[in-house]
Amino acid sequence: MGQVLEKVLADVVARWFRLRGDRVRFQIGTDEHGVKIQRKAQQEGLTPQQLVDRNVPNFIALYDRLSITYDAPFIRTTDRKRHWPTVRALWRKLQDAGMLEKRTYTGLYCQGCERFMTKRDLVDGKCPDHHAAPEEVSEENWFFLMQKESGWLKKLLTKEKGGYHIVPQSRAHETLSLIEQGLEDVSFSRPKSSLQWGIPVPGDEGQTMYVWCDALTNYLSGLGYFTDHEEKEWWDKPAEVTHVIGKDIARFHALIWPAMLKTAGVRTPDRLLIHGFLTCDGQKMSKTIGNVVEPEEVLAKFGGNPDPLRFYLSHEIPVGNDGDFSWKRIEELYDAVLRNKLGNLLNRVLTLIKKEGGDIIDIRNFSVDGDLYWKPSDEWYQGEGNYWKLYADAFNDFELHNALGIAVNLMVIGNGRMNDHKPWTLSGTEKLTMLSVFAEHLRHIALMLLPFTPNTAYRISKQLNVPYAEKMLAREFVITKEMKQWGGQKDWKKVGEPEILFKPLL
Repeated sequence: MGQVLEKVLADVVARWFRLRGDRVRFQIGTDEHGVKIQRKAQQEGLTPQQLVDRNVPNFIALYDRLSITYDAPFIRTTDRKRHWPTVRALWRKLQDAGMLEKRTYTGLYCQGCERFMTKRDLVDGKCPDHHAAPEEVSEENWFFLMQKESGWLKKLLTKEKGGYHIVPQSRAHETLSLIEQGLEDVSFSRPKSSLQWGIPVPGDEGQTMYVWCDALTNYLSGLGYFTDHEEKEWWDKPAEVTHVIGKDIARFHALIWPAMLKTAGVRTPDRLLIHGFLTCDGQKMSKTIGNVVEPEEVLAKFGGNPDPLRFYLSHEIPVGNDGDFSWKRIEELYDAVLRNKLGNLLNRVLTLIKKEGGDIIDIRNFSVDGDLYWKPSDEWYQGEGNYWKLYADAFNDFELHNALGIAVNLMVIGNGRMNDHKPWTLSGTEKLTMLSVFAEHLRHIALMLLPFTPNTAYRISKQLNVPYAEKMLAREFVITKEMKQWGGQKDWKKVGEPEILFKPLL
């Protein structure tokens, strides 16, 4: 579920960038090397390659079922044609710059984290994430001389412009405190006797690259960096390069990675978006406790529809915060918000309009005193008006739950006005005009839901029969100024057939 949280968060952001008109390249992949994979394969009587070749297709299939719209080829760190050449080239650049040094090292190694730890990283002598004491290891390794970059890193992370900005700000403070405490050089390899499953160090085949030079480089290997098939424009020229990662590996992305890039003469990313951990009913997910939630279980609960899970993660967990998965809460949200506030409002409006012939009245210039019809002067929908502006501002600040909250607020108000004004009691032009206004209200809700629950947004728009409905799921689809305007779809004349949007849970 932690993987799902991360991929949904990244997908919502990527979809928003596309919808606002940006060209986007969205890369994801799998980190497949390391001691954990090596030992797991031994336990199952497989080679490490057989193990990852078995498991990776399951991840890819899951991400497809979750409607994760990654653009580039899926990056695998075991891919010797796509990934390894960039990693080897980067290693040589670090070595040529004098930033790698071989030395004997004795330290505390956490198998779960697959990294060396200092005593200040531990809580009561144990790794705080895996609750196990690290083992003392003494071996000869290559080290990346990160201490040299302490001053530069501090400037990079505190620059107002041209820096590397961490979201949320609280995570930035944590990272800066690490610099203040004093950075240490980083182990970048392990002897092959300790770590066989990984990329051999160029010119020193008895050493295997440690995770940081290998896995972090996937961002560049996906672009063919340092090869004859580079797509450097996606890294060198975009308005923004954003990484989306979990807080447990934040320090490596915030400190080691930019220092590596600087040494190699490559620009640093612009933004680091850090998500928290996911618990279940207030407790850390654990096989021992028996509270591990499998994504497939959640998808099956909702008939394979990924939108209830995408809605839950976006609605309940502010970016950067730890969050909780609760079966009770996701079912409550499904029934109270998706089925009742959204699905029932859509069905009531469409059913009433179909009884009147299915026509939509052109309301662009319709004006009546009072707020009965949400006339065009209403600040909610006036071009780049209040609510669309708040929505865009929340997204651009990566406050995704606030952006989604605006769409939910529209649902609440739509239902309230439906109950207050009772359009079914009216007749003639007055009735049809009011229903047309409700339909327009739903059109805006669907557009705002598009990054979060794309299939639901499409189905709403298709039932409404808005002119752009069939194009909404295309990567090239952009929410235009006209779409955000009240009554902005002048060619919209008639609604489609109502269908149940969300079925009752069994």
